Amino acid sequence: MQTVEQGFDHWPAGGSPTGESSWQRIVAKYHVSNHWLSSLQLLTGPVAYVLTCYVAYLISRVSIWLALAVMVLAAGFYVRSFIVFHDCAHGSFFRSSRANTIVGFITGVLAFTPFQHWRREHSIHHATAGDLDRRGVGDVWTLTVGEYQQASRWVRLSYRLVRNPFLMLLVGPAYQFLVKHRFSSRHDGRRERRSVLWTNLTLAGIVTLASLTVGIKAYLLIQLPVFLIGGAAGIWLFYVQHEFEDTWWERNDEWDYVRQALDGSSFYKLPLVLQWFTGNIGFHHVHHLSPRIPNYHLPRCHRENSMLQQVKPLTLWASLKCARLHLWDEEQCKLVPFRTLRSSTLPPRSGPGRG
Repeated sequence: MQTVEQGFDHWPAGGSPTGESSWQRIVAKYHVSNHWLSSLQLLTGPVAYVLTCYVAYLISRVSIWLALAVMVLAAGFYVRSFIVFHDCAHGSFFRSSRANTIVGFITGVLAFTPFQHWRREHSIHHATAGDLDRRGVGDVWTLTVGEYQQASRWVRLSYRLVRNPFLMLLVGPAYQFLVKHRFSSRHDGRRERRSVLWTNLTLAGIVTLASLTVGIKAYLLIQLPVFLIGGAAGIWLFYVQHEFEDTWWERNDEWDYVRQALDGSSFYKLPLVLQWFTGNIGFHHVHHLSPRIPNYHLPRCHRENSMLQQVKPLTLWASLKCARLHLWDEEQCKLVPFRTLRSSTLPPRSGPGRG
């Protein structure tokens, strides 16, 4: 079985039909971060995010409607800042581990997300994505058809609420970033708990400073819309990266790292402007193949390797249909909507909870 550390920083032992060593050679040249490109992304990510929020505040004193347009732009920079945070968590943004940690903490504060805590959960996601026997950490709650049929009425209702696209995009960001990330879990180590504590203290300091300067009302007037728009975009991106019809899930004894990356992670082909704001994370099949590739090298890695180009792209328009997919059908090996179930075939509502 693959360890968390292997899924996060290394290639797994075996599992590739073409051989581990050949894949390592293919991706190795893309692992090296570029100091200038990383520095430029700091300017066009977190720095641009803070500046546009300030501009939105200044404009809001004249017209809230004009400020709203700037807030939408700030939300785009919010997403781009999160990609910087994400790359720092993978240790791919800078060559220096210390630089990754420092920038990761700062961008994590901007994203209301504790760096070390999220880093651990995300490493588990990379090590277990597509594994039906190891769900539940750093992923979207997904039940199989059989599990849903055996679930209690309360679990079914909860699951339907979680998978509702409106609740997912409207309530999801508030819960994920404002509530869930404020607490550590019993599985966290000392480093992760300290990460949550220091992030919360820093956020409290920012809110206090904002209250004493621009005022809490003005701060919330800008921060909340930007956060909700950017957060919804981020939640949607994470959702479609693995929750598409022909994605790949398998039980642990048949699980394969490379297969999960190429078949279980989407190639989300976005318009160029959205690709830029989302930091190329649409090349998610490449990212899951090798998390050590900085986001600015993902398109080149995809372009220069024919194997990666065989992954069918998911367009922006086609991705909207993903919101109607809810359950993994182990017999058909694809995600299916609730409507495929017939109530007359459902057994008594008792059994296991979350899968």
